[in-house]
Amino acid sequence: MSLTPSLFPELIQALIDDIAAHAEEVTELDQAIGDGDHVFNLQRGLQALHEHASEIAPLDWVAAWQKIGMTVMAAVGGASGSLYATLFIALAKSGRDKVIDISGFSDAFLQAVEAVKLRGKAEVGEKTMLDVLVPVALALRDEAAAGKSLAEILDRLCQVAADGVEATRDMLATKGRASFLGERSKGHIDAGAKTAQLMITAIAAVLKKSCD
Repeated sequence: MSLTPSLFPELIQALIDDIAAHAEEVTELDQAIGDGDHVFNLQRGLQALHEHASEIAPLDWVAAWQKIGMTVMAAVGGASGSLYATLFIALAKSGRDKVIDISGFSDAFLQAVEAVKLRGKAEVGEKTMLDVLVPVALALRDEAAAGKSLAEILDRLCQVAADGVEATRDMLATKGRASFLGERSKGHIDAGAKTAQLMITAIAAVLKKSCD
């Protein structure tokens, strides 16, 4: 990838802005079937990353992902904190022996999402962020293998992420507080899946702009 972590300050600001813009919506989703603190925890992690943005920007990708993961681990409470920390630490580990172009990143990201599955003891279809992350990782792999342009890939990933969020609506939750609701968890979008989709969309917008 010709893109470098020098974009990180712009990326993290885009995430902060997008989550803030949808905070009320996501909190309502979370209060319906969860603990109601998802947005607060996520914003705390994003703020911590914002504070470290100038340290992360000069790094290479592997070092940046490791720093992001460790920062999130220290700053964020709740299940989402440990899962996102796992994602980035695993991304750093799997990226060490790869050229970080689109193909190399797609392989590393897929391995990192597998690490999140193991950490959360969850699979697709259980009404979690994995219902966004797994389809996005698979689509990224396929689009990269097909030799699509970055802009085409990003458009595809945004659509896959949106579809993944909507798919959680009719799922039965089997993880976290929502699992105690049984059938009543159906009919609600998962808050973690929603914020994953929002962040993917925000990142895609920055990356597309940087390629224009």
